[in-house]
Formats: sequence, structure tokens, C-alpha cells
Amino acid sequence: MKPGRRHNNRLMNEINVVPYIDVMLVLLVIFMVTAPLMNPGQIDLPQVGKSSPVAPAPLEVIIKKDTTLAMRDHSRGGKEIIVSRENLIETLKARQGEQATQAVVISADRNVRYEEVINVMNVLQQQQIRKVGLLTQVKAE
Repeated sequence: MKPGRRHNNRLMNEINVVPYIDVMLVLLVIFMVTAPLMNPGQIDLPQVGKSSPVAPAPLEVIIKKDTTLAMRDHSRGGKEIIVSRENLIETLKARQGEQATQAVVISADRNVRYEEVINVMNVLQQQQIRKVGLLTQVKAE
């Protein structure tokens, strides 16, 4: 340096990383010591009893164009049986005695009067048959 000249203060463009490394090593040691002491979280899963049984295939009551009745049991092969109104109730009661959860669906020809369908539903309701539905056909677009 020359005498009589002052030393220029320049900005330092270096980063001293040694303190950062020291802090990171201390944190690493802390986590390594405390991690085995922590208990992992336990999950309390819900418990389930027996699964519900699969519902049996429904009994189908068919109302034809001439208002005659037929019945089809899909759980026993699906063969169509012609029945009278009195015989229908006896058969339905016998089948529902075997399987109380068995539903009854009514399928009627589109040309059958609405009144006939309501009459069959009324007879089923009077005989304490609870699960009654109407079978429809999906409209092709």
C-alpha cells in the first residue's frame, strides 16, 4: 500500500456458510435423537359386524294385454307361470314366507289400463306385501 492513501472499503461478495452448516448439524442431531422417542400415530378403524346378506331376486308380477296375470320368480329360473288373482296372493305369501326380504315388481304391458295396475297394487297392499315396485324399460335413444 502506498503511504498516505486510505484503504478502500469494498463490498464483500462471498457468503460465509460455516454458521449455516453448524446450525444444520445441530438440528440433524436433535431430530435423530428425538425421532425414535416419538410414538407413531394410531388409527382407530371402525369395526363392522357381519355383512348384510344379498337381497334375493324380485318376484315379477306380469299384467298382460288381456289383463291376465302371470308370475316370474327370477331366483328359481325365471319361468313364467299363469296365475289368477287369488292364486297370486297365495304364491306370493308362500315365497315371501321363505324369504321375507324378497321384493315384488309389477311389469305391465304398455296398453294395459292404469286402473288394472293400481288394482293389483291395491291387492298386494291389502295382503301386507310391503316391497312393491314397478318395472320399466329403458327408452332407447
